[in-house]
Amino acid sequence: MTDPRHVQLAETLVRYSTALGPGDVVLIEAIDVPHEFTRTLIETAAAAGARPLVTLKSQEVWRELMLAGSEEQMGLIGGTEAHRMERVDAYIGVRGSANVSEWSDVPEEKMRLYNRVYWEPVHLGIRLKKRWTVLRWPNASMAQLARMSTAAFEDFYFRVCNLDYARMSAAMKPLAELMEATDRVRLTAPGTDLGFSIADIPAVPCDGHANIPDGEVFTAPVRDSVDGTILFNTPTLYQGVSHDDVRMTFEDGRIVDASSSDPGHLTRVLDTDPGARYVGEFSIAFHPHITRPMRDILFDEKIAGSIHFTPGNAYDEADNGNRSGIHWDLVLRMDPAAGGGEIWFDDRLIRKDGRFVIDELSGLNPEELG
Repeated sequence: MTDPRHVQLAETLVRYSTALGPGDVVLIEAIDVPHEFTRTLIETAAAAGARPLVTLKSQEVWRELMLAGSEEQMGLIGGTEAHRMERVDAYIGVRGSANVSEWSDVPEEKMRLYNRVYWEPVHLGIRLKKRWTVLRWPNASMAQLARMSTAAFEDFYFRVCNLDYARMSAAMKPLAELMEATDRVRLTAPGTDLGFSIADIPAVPCDGHANIPDGEVFTAPVRDSVDGTILFNTPTLYQGVSHDDVRMTFEDGRIVDASSSDPGHLTRVLDTDPGARYVGEFSIAFHPHITRPMRDILFDEKIAGSIHFTPGNAYDEADNGNRSGIHWDLVLRMDPAAGGGEIWFDDRLIRKDGRFVIDELSGLNPEELG
């Protein structure tokens, strides 16, 4: 018997997130995902009149490809995947992994080759221009990171992912409008005092049409405007490597000093290219059911009462001109349990200790969305 939670999630991905209709070609990329859910996605897409194209992948196999990869080989992979991505109307990427650190021992030069020849041209260059959505798949590895039993984590996962995103979409419009009318932003929290401008850069509501789970509005800082220090109090996992207590100091937009629990890897990431030391995204998050970190960025970047600040590439929708092979979402929780914090827009306090404090944004507080 098909799990009804699977059916509901597939309906969300097909009917809402990618809005598939008759004749649409959709690429379903299932990475370490149970075939049961992949079949459900195929059935749901076909019922909408779409034409599903499916590829099955493995993180373990990808590791071997990267270790063995040459410029010519990775270029062949990238070219083949680019040709396929160009021919589809939409993309659904469901990604699981039995080991979140599967790629932790891939040498830096191999990761850079993967990013430069495959990931950047195919996913940043082509996929982001399509209708697309990506999500993790719940498994024991994710439950362990979240410090939950597998059964309890699955209940949490489907409660989060099957939120009423249409309701959330309506509630986030005032925040997007306010961000687009704002010049100066100031963030304060323990270890953090950071200022920057977001003037004349679009604000983009994320309401379940791209990432699942969702629940944020993002923009980008004016590239050279960031000054001050920020201490990210949320554990993070990037390129298979864990970091705690990431601290960054900015001058004229550039990261001039940085530290974490793995300073060597942090420095290597920030030295990937010139754009890696500038920020490509600033986002305010508010998913009501995500209240604590689990070292999975698709969840952690939506934590209620948090913001994330992102060294690396800017998205086309909120483009501040920064280009990089990295995009590392780093999360600062500002709820009381994490020490609190404040967000100021043009000297006006809009959120304190994780709660919106002005009337037009009160619909984004947890009791309204949950």
